[in-house]
Amino acid sequence: MKKALFALALLIAGGSIAYLFIYPYDYLVTMEAKANRGSINQIVKLWNTSLEDSSIEAGANLEELRQTLHFGDSTHIYDWRISAVNDSVSKIRVFVRDSAHSFANKLRVPFYDTDIERRTKNSLRNFSDLLANHIKSIRVRIEGEAELDSTFYAYVHNKTTQFGKAGGMMRDFPLLDPYLVNNGVELNGNPFIEILDWDREKDSLEFNFCYPIIRNDSLPQHPDLKYGYREPVRAIKAVYNGNYITSDRAWYALLDYAEKNDIEVTGLPIEVFYNNPNIGIDEITWKAEVFMPLADQ
Repeated sequence: MKKALFALALLIAGGSIAYLFIYPYDYLVTMEAKANRGSINQIVKLWNTSLEDSSIEAGANLEELRQTLHFGDSTHIYDWRISAVNDSVSKIRVFVRDSAHSFANKLRVPFYDTDIERRTKNSLRNFSDLLANHIKSIRVRIEGEAELDSTFYAYVHNKTTQFGKAGGMMRDFPLLDPYLVNNGVELNGNPFIEILDWDREKDSLEFNFCYPIIRNDSLPQHPDLKYGYREPVRAIKAVYNGNYITSDRAWYALLDYAEKNDIEVTGLPIEVFYNNPNIGIDEITWKAEVFMPLADQ
């Protein structure tokens, strides 16, 4: 009996020492969401832009983020860890610590309703609401392997952020549609973008915004307008419904699908758009076909 009590005391003492001096956080919040890791990563970054005094650093992959929030005389560090539970659900863990009052918080959290608990709950409730609303506003459906047909096209080159992709397209649209049509060019399909470079740590893009056209001998010339030809492309395909600002959610879904099914892909998607965002219809009815090209071609 004495040995058992002694062992229990050692266990409690060891756990207390680890909690107070080794564990790198004061408070832990865990939640689950019906979204892939990439989508959650992007929503965390979007949520951060809505906060008054905060910053965020991307980790080595989609699963890690470090966020710094300032509350008066306190600075809270949120270490985000995002992991896949299954094909449609991810687990989110947020390890929270106060950079200046960590030890005092660890002493108080088990017994009192502390400031760090209240602030963390309020902050993450806002994040949870934003994430839930975003999940309701989009749909992504993986269709498997497919092929994009060859096409001749006019295009405008663009460099921007992931979030700025749709804005770049809207800015360049007049040069592709009205300009081409007014200069006697026959359009031959739906507009699309081809991603040339995607820096996932910096969330930056380089892409061509393209319009399929019928080739002729008198194509109009413009310093920002170029022409190209696409060979047939084998890819895995998804259908995305929602605002085109966040159609990159389908990119992450395709990357997850490729990883799960041991399919090598380029990581440089092609999106084909079926709706004009300037027409006032419900965004959930907007459609884009998203193709992630196979690497072995």
